[in-house]
Amino acid sequence: MHDIEKIFKNQGGEFISSLSYIKEKLNTIKAFIFDWDGVFNSGTKGEGISSSYTEADSMGTNLLRFGYWLRNNKKLPFVSIITGENNQSAKKLAVREHFHHIYFKIPNKALAFEHLLKSFQLSAAEVAFCFDDVLEFPIAKQCGLKFMVRRDASPLFKQYAIEHKLCDYITSQQGGNHAVREISDLILGLYGNMNQVIDERTKFSTLYTAYLQERNIPETKMFSLNMESIVKI
Repeated sequence: MHDIEKIFKNQGGEFISSLSYIKEKLNTIKAFIFDWDGVFNSGTKGEGISSSYTEADSMGTNLLRFGYWLRNNKKLPFVSIITGENNQSAKKLAVREHFHHIYFKIPNKALAFEHLLKSFQLSAAEVAFCFDDVLEFPIAKQCGLKFMVRRDASPLFKQYAIEHKLCDYITSQQGGNHAVREISDLILGLYGNMNQVIDERTKFSTLYTAYLQERNIPETKMFSLNMESIVKI
């Protein structure tokens, strides 16, 4: 574990909680939730500008689920995106990668989080959350593990998150520069099966094929907000 901590610290990652704490908490995690803008991308918006994602981050989510599947008796984690916008790129990724849920245009993201917990019969402590900004604090306050994507322009915001125990790890990379892949690599390193995950995926082995067939079964369900209620769209 010391090597993992050294590798990520040398790259610029910050462990707000101890590595041993994060490793222990991972044993109880059953779901991974991702914010979208500022996490999978830089958060740039404007007229005619569409948000995006990278294949490196997409692969990170896949390897992460494979690693979880290998260490949890071939059970898949629940994976979802919660976004305050109507992001078609987020929809494309979620559908292509068979994420379980995606929530669109929900300013109060705690409502989506509550809906997700009820849908999958989870406790908040069983969720790991990847986020970057204040809109996500209502979720971060509740969930079991909190991975915050770095934004160097906001040092006081970062300090607030640290002081209020709203993050366990802060990435070395900012949104749009493969921060999701960084988080995925860290978790796989703490799972202790990173090399196996890479080897099996490289060979497209029977084991990986079995995982992929199971991963591709869920059809992504989409939700939005209507009169303060979460509704399927």
